[in-house]
Amino acid sequence: MELINAIVGIIQLVIAIILAVAALYIGFNVLGKITKGIEEEKEIARGNAAVGILVASVFIAIGIVVQSGVAGISRGITAALSEGLLSITGIAIIVVSIVQLILGIVLAIAAIYLALNILDKLTKGIEEFEELKKGNVAVALEMAGVIITVAIIIQSGVLGITAALI
Repeated sequence: MELINAIVGIIQLVIAIILAVAALYIGFNVLGKITKGIEEEKEIARGNAAVGILVASVFIAIGIVVQSGVAGISRGITAALSEGLLSITGIAIIVVSIVQLILGIVLAIAAIYLALNILDKLTKGIEEFEELKKGNVAVALEMAGVIITVAIIIQSGVLGITAALI
């Protein structure tokens, strides 16, 4: 039984790594579409700390949401094992767990996009993305706070979905 638990743990780890890398890749690409003309890679390469903070906050936010989704997958695998991993119920539980994580990632990215657009509307006197290009760290920290706060709130929702479904 300990060998089975070790194998399940390794499977969970591999799934977590794959989903985390995929989520970070997607998040970075979506950020590129949100940031209105900022070339993140070039800005970071030239030492623009403001853009670095923004990118880091998106990665942290995605990590927060993915972590809660991976916890849901872990619970799903445990539940599937008790039902029979290859049974219809076991497979359904695992599929629901993965869909829940993907939904969480999509919601996180959509919420970050929405939050940044709302922030842009609320701060009419500040052009956040232009300030980021100039290296304005204060604006980057403001945006990072919004992004991470949204992720924490989304995490609660993802955990709630997990609790309801599994």
